[in-house]
Amino acid sequence: MPSLARRERVPELMDDPALDPAEHRRALAGLARLNRVSDSPGVLWPAVRELARGGPLRVLDVATGSGDVPRALAAKAVRAGLPVEVAGCDISATAIDAAKQAAPGLTFFVHDVLRDPLPAGFDVVTCSLFLHHLSDDDAVTLLRRIAAAAGRRVLVNDLARSRFNYVSVWAASRLLTRSAVVRFDGPASVRSAFTAAEAAGLAARAGLTGAAVRGRFPCRFLLQWERTTPA
Repeated sequence: MPSLARRERVPELMDDPALDPAEHRRALAGLARLNRVSDSPGVLWPAVRELARGGPLRVLDVATGSGDVPRALAAKAVRAGLPVEVAGCDISATAIDAAKQAAPGLTFFVHDVLRDPLPAGFDVVTCSLFLHHLSDDDAVTLLRRIAAAAGRRVLVNDLARSRFNYVSVWAASRLLTRSAVVRFDGPASVRSAFTAAEAAGLAARAGLTGAAVRGRFPCRFLLQWERTTPA
């Protein structure tokens, strides 16, 4: 068991540009399975549904991977009869190709959020399980970028660092996927993750005044910020 008192950034195999595309796709499928079991979309949906009840809503999911979160949010909106349009972006062309194949009716595009501002016109910007990949400074840049693009609300769903969460993710990575990438990256992600208090500090540095960070089962926190002035 590694020491988890402090954040320890561990390079993840998924972030390696030289990763074989076939192995990348297997890892994306494994991560999507983990997301279904841990219900990442369910962490975000109540805050999306609340706004959608007031009228049409446009949602952008940043670092979307294979697009499993946008697909699930779109499906939830259809079942609820709510007017929600969901799009996703990711730096990886391999991931975006997989997302487009899985959901040809949704919009996905390649975008480096740390290099370029996000497009305007979205009410809600979400981001799941990406913050822990970043340095503190890059995490602040990410939060600033998504806040600038969000007309009404920011939702960041990420792993929380703790011993319990490390053991839980280690076990889930072995039970739910055969991907060697996911089996390495899952526990590494918890070692690289922020605590809820650390995430709140990053939000303050990024200028997200009044951001709330609360724990979510399993192994997560949700950072939520509301825009109070026009974008």
